Amino acid sequence: MVGKAGDRIIIESEKVGHAARAGEILEVVETPFGVDYRVRWDDGHESSFRPHAGSARIEPSSERAAAPPPRAS
Repeated sequence: MVGKAGDRIIIESEKVGHAARAGEILEVVETPFGVDYRVRWDDGHESSFRPHAGSARIEPSSERAAAPPPRAS
């Protein structure tokens, strides 16, 4: 699943005992090497992030989650 601006991204820690990192996706940047996200982390700082396979979980924004799925033509 590719995230969209407004979605939340959660990164599980690779170290036992460390909390997950979470933030709001501000921008999605598609590159030849994959998707980068500009994220405002819950601690207030912003950074660009390219998740590795299986390292990130995307939670749709409440607006996207409530929207009906698109109709097939």
